[in-house]
Amino acid sequence: MKEWLYKWLPIIFGCHCREDRSFYYKGHKFPICARCTGELVGMILSLFSCFFFRLSILVSVLLLLPMITDGVIQAVSSYESNNAKRFITGLLFGYGIIMLFVITSVMAFKFGLNLMK
Repeated sequence: MKEWLYKWLPIIFGCHCREDRSFYYKGHKFPICARCTGELVGMILSLFSCFFFRLSILVSVLLLLPMITDGVIQAVSSYESNNAKRFITGLLFGYGIIMLFVITSVMAFKFGLNLMK
């Protein structure tokens, strides 16, 4: 299982796996960087919580903005984020993107049902 995670998670997330931007546990580097780890945790939390409540489209889109902003600022300036910020912005992004997927999937399903009436 561990070999599978270390092989496929970086591919699935398109992760750079930089050592300075990754978390370590007991001397072992995580298979993906801090930001991608946050995205994965956010996606998992979102999948579980969508059965109990759903955010609005606006709130879901707003959850995407911190990671986008942090990444763009890092790309165009000398600012360097830390792993805690990367994890949190990734968590918000992962949560928001799955909520958007769930919301739009439900909307498309309901639209299709209405067409069939």
